Amino acid sequence: MALTGYEKSLNEYSKNELISIAQQYTIYYQTASGRGAIGNYQSLTKEQLISLIENDRDYQRAQPKSRIEILKTKIDDITDPEEIMMEIISVFRDLEMIPEPGKYYTFIYNAKTPKMKYDQHPLIAALEVFSWGFRGLNFHWQDIDPSQCIRNYTWNEVAGQLHVVYNNEIQFMKGINYSKFRINK
Repeated sequence: MALTGYEKSLNEYSKNELISIAQQYTIYYQTASGRGAIGNYQSLTKEQLISLIENDRDYQRAQPKSRIEILKTKIDDITDPEEIMMEIISVFRDLEMIPEPGKYYTFIYNAKTPKMKYDQHPLIAALEVFSWGFRGLNFHWQDIDPSQCIRNYTWNEVAGQLHVVYNNEIQFMKGINYSKFRINK
């Protein structure tokens, strides 16, 4: 029952599930008498189990890297926004066609309105969905022109699908400089 990806944290598991994880990794621990013990996990509190599991080297090695850890490695020396966006797309593979208000997304966008400045790589919080497209708060505009943060995106101008950005990833994503501001011809 090891974590296999972007699942819940150890705090969210029941004590019985934590015991199963401890058994899977054959985790030893010290008793009050100072002796090493194994198997009698029922006597431990949930917090003790979590601590034992988190500190077990075999458990740590078996855990996959988070999407953010993978992305950090991939973009470490890259400064070109186009290359960074390609790496983001390669890591953020959870896709949606229609955004859900309140969720975060990044995608490639090619605006159609002439002479309008736009971000070709928006990072947004979805606000509303319409028949023509959707409205979102684009975080890349916050430092450029906060009055332009709320943007409209039409379906036909979204290149591909929307890449889901999870709540625990949004702060990191806001810190990546991959915006690509363009003026439509």
